[in-house]
Amino acid sequence: MFPINNTNSIFPTFLVTGIPGLEAVHIWISIPFSAMFFITLVGNVTIMTVIWREQTLHVPMYLFLVMLAASDLGLSLFTFPTMLRIFWLDARELTFSACFTQMFFIHTFQDFESAIILAMAFDRYVAIAHPLHYSSILTNSVIARIGLAVVIRAMVAQVPLPILLRRLCFCQSNILSHSYCLHPDILKLSCSDTKINSILGLFMVLSNMGLDFLLISLSYVLILKTVLSIASHGGRLKALNTCISHLCAVTLFFTPMICLSILYRAGTRLPKAIYVLMANMHFLIPPVMNPIVYVVKTKQIRDKILKLFIKKGTEEY
Repeated sequence: MFPINNTNSIFPTFLVTGIPGLEAVHIWISIPFSAMFFITLVGNVTIMTVIWREQTLHVPMYLFLVMLAASDLGLSLFTFPTMLRIFWLDARELTFSACFTQMFFIHTFQDFESAIILAMAFDRYVAIAHPLHYSSILTNSVIARIGLAVVIRAMVAQVPLPILLRRLCFCQSNILSHSYCLHPDILKLSCSDTKINSILGLFMVLSNMGLDFLLISLSYVLILKTVLSIASHGGRLKALNTCISHLCAVTLFFTPMICLSILYRAGTRLPKAIYVLMANMHFLIPPVMNPIVYVVKTKQIRDKILKLFIKKGTEEY
């Protein structure tokens, strides 16, 4: 998808890395990662299928959940397979084009998920602060426009990065720090001037995920202000309970990224495996945990899933 003229580069491919120091037990490490990949696929596909088939779930909260499941699915499909190839086959080589393509989709789905989590925060604010106007504010057409805007923003933000990488020369090393291709990791291997790439990459992170996090925080300040104005204690608890699943999604997505950023900038000398595992948590844990959290905390989805499987079992019998 993103071809490169690498005549100025002395390496024909990049080499992705497993978990440093644990190469001897990669085959055993692959077992929990394979289980995580299976849970991710089954969980997110199940949520998307149930919401798609059940007309009663075609409301803003669950339509946004479908988008979240789609982003989780996309993110996992561009990270887990590469990791499992390393663990199972010690297959570490990626061509420049394959690496840039993987990088593009990983960062695109990352931005997509961040924006969807922001949209879900707005959904929770409208549901709590303006319950009587909820259905008139978040109509299907509004949700469709939000989804389209999220996709366009993510695509537009990420397209320049692999294009700018094509002009760089890679002659220092070709060994990446992670099991998949990430923009900052690729830049560290270049022996060209990467100032423009670094500035653009940082700007995209701050203007997308950084801004999303600030707006999500603002949404919850407004939600908390609204909840505290509710007279009854039971009403306040009921309102806050509708936000628990979304708060879990926010925590799972942003916490590893913030912790990793702090560790890198604090200069703390920790084993390299710690940084790799923290990065893996950021990309791999949300797709696994989000469907579990929403199934456990959302009775409507749980009931529809049980109904779907019981109906299938009865038909087979």
